[in-house]
Amino acid sequence: EGFLSEALLLGVRVEERRLPSRLCGFYYEPARLIVLDESMPDFQRRCTLCHELVHARYHDNGCGTPYGVKAERRARRQTALRLIDPVESEREALCEGDAYRIACELDVTLQVVRDYQDMLHDTART
Repeated sequence: EGFLSEALLLGVRVEERRLPSRLCGFYYEPARLIVLDESMPDFQRRCTLCHELVHARYHDNGCGTPYGVKAERRARRQTALRLIDPVESEREALCEGDAYRIACELDVTLQVVRDYQDMLHDTART
């Protein structure tokens, strides 16, 4: 997969293990390590890996700092841009804006679709 190759190029290890519920994955900068929950379906694993790679690319230290909020927003936006092709997102019209149906069509998480939709709304307002 392309994201695993990207991790290798960034010098980041990717491991899978059982994580506490509601935690899909995380990036640990001191060890250059991404940990993914082993129980996720493939589409969710791909989305989570993409998200954590953004954190790795920027050497983010975690969401607990004031800068963490900005880092998380950046990771979510860049993940949406990488996983949703604007041409593919035209299917949105066919799904009548239903985020769940769009996510199913594009094989991404609901969160990625919502982040993409939020970006479109933000761009339309500027």
